Amino acid sequence: MKLIDRPLYTNRIIPFIDKPVIKVLTGQRRVGKSYVMLQLMNYIRDNVQEANIVYINMEMENFVHIKSNIELNAYLEDKWIHEKPNYFFIDEVQEVTSFERTLRSLLAKRTCDIYCTGSNANMLSGELATHLSGRYVAFHIHSLNYQEFLLFHSLENSTENLLKYLKYGGMPFLANIGLQDNVPFEYLRNVYSTILLKDVVARENIRNVSFLENLVAYLSDNIGALFSASNISKYLKSQRVDISPQLTINYLKALANAYFVHKVVRSEIGGLKIFEIGEKYYFEDLGLRNAIIGFNQRADLHKLLENIVYLHLIHQGFTVYVGKLGNREVDFMGERNGVKIYVQVCLTLMHEDTIVREFGNLREIDDNYPKYVITFNDPIPGDNYGGILQKNLIDFLMMEL
Repeated sequence: MKLIDRPLYTNRIIPFIDKPVIKVLTGQRRVGKSYVMLQLMNYIRDNVQEANIVYINMEMENFVHIKSNIELNAYLEDKWIHEKPNYFFIDEVQEVTSFERTLRSLLAKRTCDIYCTGSNANMLSGELATHLSGRYVAFHIHSLNYQEFLLFHSLENSTENLLKYLKYGGMPFLANIGLQDNVPFEYLRNVYSTILLKDVVARENIRNVSFLENLVAYLSDNIGALFSASNISKYLKSQRVDISPQLTINYLKALANAYFVHKVVRSEIGGLKIFEIGEKYYFEDLGLRNAIIGFNQRADLHKLLENIVYLHLIHQGFTVYVGKLGNREVDFMGERNGVKIYVQVCLTLMHEDTIVREFGNLREIDDNYPKYVITFNDPIPGDNYGGILQKNLIDFLMMEL
C-alpha cells in the first residue's frame, strides 16, 4: 500500500532523529501512527548510510511470543550491528509488559535510537513517566484533518466533500475502502469494537461493558454539552441504569485514556483558574461517532461543526479550553507557545440575536489575540464587530493558524 506523507507529524519528529531521547507516537488506535513510523523508517534509510533498522509490530503474528520485557530482550539480543547506526521501532509497545525496562536499558547503553507507538495515555502518565521521566518526547498523532482527507481520497475542496468528511471522518484506512454508501461504517464499527475491547475494557479492567456502551452513546448524542458525572448518572438512572458518579468518572477517564474522546475543561479567560466541574467531550474521529449513533445531517450538523473546529485547533498544536468570562462562555480558547486564539462556533448568523450573542462574547475579551466566529456556510463571511473575523468552516479548515 502506498504511503502518503503526513508532514504535519514527520516534520515535527525528524529533528529528533539520533537525539538521545525516546520518540513516542501516541494516539487512538488506527489513526495512522504505524504509517508515520514507516515514513520515519524510510527517511532514515534515505539519509543515514548503512542504517540497521529493527522493527517490531506487536499486532503481527510474528511477534505474538513477546509478552514481556524478558522476551523482548531475548528477541533483540542478536539484532544490533555494533559498527553501524542502529534504530529500534516498536509498534503498540504497551502490549509488552514492563516494556519500559527494556527501553530504559537500551537508552542508557546508547544501543540504538528508539521509536515506539502506543494507544493508551497511561503509557505516558504511568510506565514511561515512572521509569523514563525527562528521557522521552511524545508526539500525538491524530486522524486525518480536512486537508489530509482531501489528499488521501483525491478529492477537491468543496462543500460536498466537506460533508463527506463530517460524515465519514478521517481514519486513514478509508482511503483503501472508498466512501461509497455505508461501506465505511462497517469498517468503522469494527475499529470501534477493537478500541473498546482492547484499549478500554481490557486495559482498564472495565466490568460493566453495557454501561460503557451506553455512556459512549450518550457522549455521541451530546457533543459540545457541558457535563458533570452526577448529571450523567442522573440521566442514566432515568433510563434505569443505576451507576454512581465515581464509576462514571472512571469510565470517562478510560475512554479519554484510549484517545477515543477528548476531555476539554473550562478555564477562566484572563486568569489562571481551571474549573473542576463542567467539562465538554469531543470525539477524536467523527466517523467513529457516526458509526455508533448514525449520521443525521439535519439534526447533528451543529454538533459536528463544533467537534471539527476543536479537532482543527488541536491538529494545529493548540491546547484547548472552554473559555469562561464571568457568566459568558466562549466555545474555545486555544493556547500555543504563549499565544492565544478565541473561537465561537454556530451554524449560521442569519438572525440578529445570534450575531449579537456570538460576537458579543468575543468583544468582552480585553486582549488583542485573534478572535473568530465560525459558521457552516454563511454567504458573506468577513470582518465584523471590531476586527473579529467571521469564517466559513470550509475556509477555516484550510487555514494554518
